[in-house]
Amino acid sequence: MKRSKKGFTLIELLIVVVIIGILAAIAIPKFAATKQKAYVAAVKTDLKNLATAEEGYASSHNGAYDITAGTVVGPAASGDSASGFSYAPSSGVTVIIAGTAPGWSATATHAQVSGMTCAIYYNTAAVAPATATTGEGVPVCTTGF
Repeated sequence: MKRSKKGFTLIELLIVVVIIGILAAIAIPKFAATKQKAYVAAVKTDLKNLATAEEGYASSHNGAYDITAGTVVGPAASGDSASGFSYAPSSGVTVIIAGTAPGWSATATHAQVSGMTCAIYYNTAAVAPATATTGEGVPVCTTGF
């Protein structure tokens, strides 16, 4: 008696499911870490963009920075394009600007990354964590993840 049934056995299907599960268990944590790195990169980029906006403002206003303290949460939240200062952070990023003439500093966080704070400063307005490891104009992050 010949068996001419075509198809997969239950054991073969279970082996394939187990292999897919193992691959998923390896790939998902790596993907999560990649997302965290992307959020950190977005915060650093926002701080660099803020530095560019501040320097542009200062060049138009006799070296004075727009150092209105406060939380920048969206477009046109700090300054306005008519006065020469235009800055808007990325979605999920909160930037707090502080100033002590003749410099300024800013700290930033991302809503999706708990325990992370990034900072940047120019001139004499040093702020942690930027003071510990870098010079002015370089964004530095401390992460808790």
